Amino acid sequence: MIDLIVFLVLMALGYGFGTWAESRHYKSIHEREAQYLKLPAITLKQPLPHAGKLVGVQLAAGNVVISVDYFKRFLAALRNIFGGRVIAYETLVDRARREATLRMKESCPNASQIINVRLETSSLSQNTKKGSIGSIEVFAYGTALTFK
Repeated sequence: MIDLIVFLVLMALGYGFGTWAESRHYKSIHEREAQYLKLPAITLKQPLPHAGKLVGVQLAAGNVVISVDYFKRFLAALRNIFGGRVIAYETLVDRARREATLRMKESCPNASQIINVRLETSSLSQNTKKGSIGSIEVFAYGTALTFK
């Protein structure tokens, strides 16, 4: 009985600390998104209408690898048994996508806009036989344009 109580307490602590770390990351993302709100990152191949001369073009790229913690992976495995949305993995993908986009914008802070933005994702599994997700990699890239 003691073993079960210790297991449950450790699971609760791990889940709590994982949720705390995730909320801190989201807070950082929100603050940085506010800083780069005026730098559009669009999927169009042509630039947005502008009032200036094109003076610079460069590759903008951002990469991130984010892992889901063990405790959320355990809860996701339970969710897989019963079906439904796996929120732990949804937040993992959302955080990775937003972080990669922010890193792409941070790679060219003087740009006026980023066009032809693409996102590439890959799952990095720790145990390929079971197919469990260990972490996810997102690579965001585009063409940064600077107008005078």
